[in-house]
Amino acid sequence: MRAFVYLKDVVTLRMDEEKCNGCGMCMKVCPHEVFELSGGKSHIVDRDSCMECGACALNCPKQAIFVKSGVGCAAGILNGIIRNTEPTCDCSKNGGGCC
Repeated sequence: MRAFVYLKDVVTLRMDEEKCNGCGMCMKVCPHEVFELSGGKSHIVDRDSCMECGACALNCPKQAIFVKSGVGCAAGILNGIIRNTEPTCDCSKNGGGCC
């Protein structure tokens, strides 16, 4: 679902790959396919697509991921205002509404 990029190089997402145990939970919960698994560890592969929902950090059993949640949805709301459309961060299954 790599449709939205909010603002380049501003996302708060960080990962300590040394702490990662390769469980893949971040990949399962991330709605924007920000992570991939290679070499037995997760890696951030599309950082700018992160909407900062926080699901990856909340579900990481090793606390290897940090993200300040909420900023991505704020950008979705602002994009809706600018485009004169419904605010959306595309985090719901039907693509409407915001977190």
